[in-house]
Amino acid sequence: MKCRNALIPLLGLVAGNTNAAAPFSLDYIGQNIVPTGTLFGGTTVGGLSGIDYDSVSGRYLAISDDHSSSSLNPARYYELSLNLALFNKNAAPGAAGVTFNSVTTILTPGGGTFAANKVDPESMRLRNGSLFWTNEGQRSAVEFQNPTVREMNLNGSYVRDFAVPGYYNPSGSNSSLGVGDKGIRNNLAFESLSFSNDGNTLYTATENSLAQDDALPATILNGSKSRVLAFDVNSGNAVGEYVYTTDAVIDTPNPITNFATNGLVELLNIPGLSDTFIATERSFSAGIPGTGNNIRLYLTSLSNASNLLGVDDLDSAPTYTSMSKELLLDLSTLTNSDGSALALDNIEAITWGETFNGNPTLILASDNNFSSTQFSQFLAFEVKAVPLPAAFPLFGTALLGLGMNGLRRKHLNMA
Repeated sequence: MKCRNALIPLLGLVAGNTNAAAPFSLDYIGQNIVPTGTLFGGTTVGGLSGIDYDSVSGRYLAISDDHSSSSLNPARYYELSLNLALFNKNAAPGAAGVTFNSVTTILTPGGGTFAANKVDPESMRLRNGSLFWTNEGQRSAVEFQNPTVREMNLNGSYVRDFAVPGYYNPSGSNSSLGVGDKGIRNNLAFESLSFSNDGNTLYTATENSLAQDDALPATILNGSKSRVLAFDVNSGNAVGEYVYTTDAVIDTPNPITNFATNGLVELLNIPGLSDTFIATERSFSAGIPGTGNNIRLYLTSLSNASNLLGVDDLDSAPTYTSMSKELLLDLSTLTNSDGSALALDNIEAITWGETFNGNPTLILASDNNFSSTQFSQFLAFEVKAVPLPAAFPLFGTALLGLGMNGLRRKHLNMA
């Protein structure tokens, strides 16, 4: 079921300009939860930081940020199936709607498995038979590692690297807070990966600012200037760079000295709307009731944003315009069937999914950090067009067409 093809006419019939309200709504279908410690194919399932849908096979691909051999198993990605009919709004929804089908090891350029602490996979997208993925890099007492964007074959073998500008490479102190520090902050680098609608441009983004761009990462008092980096897919060279400003940390940790963060953890292009994405922000505060997580989805656009490619320090940049952002959905508003608040895990992955009731879907997944206090959570939303009054007849026709297309595809697949 080719949801991406179905999504284009649904949005295109009712979309105004990209600065207007969202031309679609997200109706919560339900969730499934895979418990921490679940085993598959000789690996421990978890760390699901990126997900993408293969419309040809009708299955999903999810990358694990197990930090390679340092934790449990080598760097890898999974192929899995979702049965959205088994998703529900129960607080304990079960995992019957999630089936893992295969696991593939991600290989080094030399063809071996990554050694301990040598890679941190975060996001992954399927495009033209190849997988494109981000490695967050590292800035710690263990080692400094440069962030990377890479292409690999479906069997996990290396194809190429994209040319990340040198000012992303970490240098200076471990904390990223020292005078003269440059590059990525630890665990706050390339979390995102998306394509333009024509497939010619690849986008990645840092979760928070580079060390030279802000005195601090996001706190309860301030957001952070994440960099969105654009590459020409054919050449692998950077062609654009933009600023996306995150929110401040949503909840004050308890005590206030406890760990807290907020960042841009994923981008997803919107078919039918050029230069426009869904941005996923994940805020976490330790020591507060519940899971400590707050997840918000924003519409964000490159339209009118300044291209700052080559500016290694934003303080030295001329006046610039950041990407626009508009709240699409605050997941803290979601509830279970009994009216209780939905417990959210560490959501970091997002993709357009299969059709459901004739409409496209949006799928989110969480990175459980392989922690016994967390869980691998899958959330499903039905995507419905929001019609303008004059477009209402077209809206009905679009939904009818989507349903008929879904039935035809199902019939052809069964033949």
